Amino acid sequence: MALTDEAIDKIKGMIISGELGPGDRLPKEADLAERLGLSRNSLREAVKALSMIRVLDVRQGDGTYVTSLEPNLLLDALSFVVDFHRDDKVLQFLEVRRILEPAATALAAERMTDAGIAHLQATLDRLGARPSIEALVENDLEFHRQIAAGSENDVLCSLIDGLSGPTTRARIWRGLTQEGAADRTREQHQAIVDAIAARQPEVARSWATVHVAGVEQWLRRAL
Repeated sequence: MALTDEAIDKIKGMIISGELGPGDRLPKEADLAERLGLSRNSLREAVKALSMIRVLDVRQGDGTYVTSLEPNLLLDALSFVVDFHRDDKVLQFLEVRRILEPAATALAAERMTDAGIAHLQATLDRLGARPSIEALVENDLEFHRQIAAGSENDVLCSLIDGLSGPTTRARIWRGLTQEGAADRTREQHQAIVDAIAARQPEVARSWATVHVAGVEQWLRRAL
């Protein structure tokens, strides 16, 4: 089990057991991490994930609280997890991405202008050392959009752009729950840029396949 998943399970256990109830404030981060036997980083990522689905409410300068846990509060946020855990259509979108994006990346290695490659590298470089999940996913979407445009095939570019939306939520959840997902994404993106810059279409195709397949494989395991 990934460390973040373990942290989520432990906090969830405290809520289910009644140790923490609606409106209760969580202990200080250092105290809770020590008590649960977790690193502070794993605990922090778990809190971030649970706040996104409105189980926890992080109040700057005040602390972290359990929300009211009312169904109407949780329904919208939980639906983004439920709809891809119960509906395998997201996997089908990812399968199509795995077919199309490597082809676009190979074409970009042949056709993207030097200025386009420099812009692609600059997009990747804009990510800080520890980007938020939201910033990472936004950068990921822009990165792949630029590569599709670099293929100079308008039809392929439109198809890939249409596939981005249905898989965004899966990317966010993976980034929140899979240990090392952010670093892995950055490394694979850099390998793709390097292959495009070196005008090596088959190497670029291979790295793009590995990159997209990683999200698909994670989701298959999650399902």
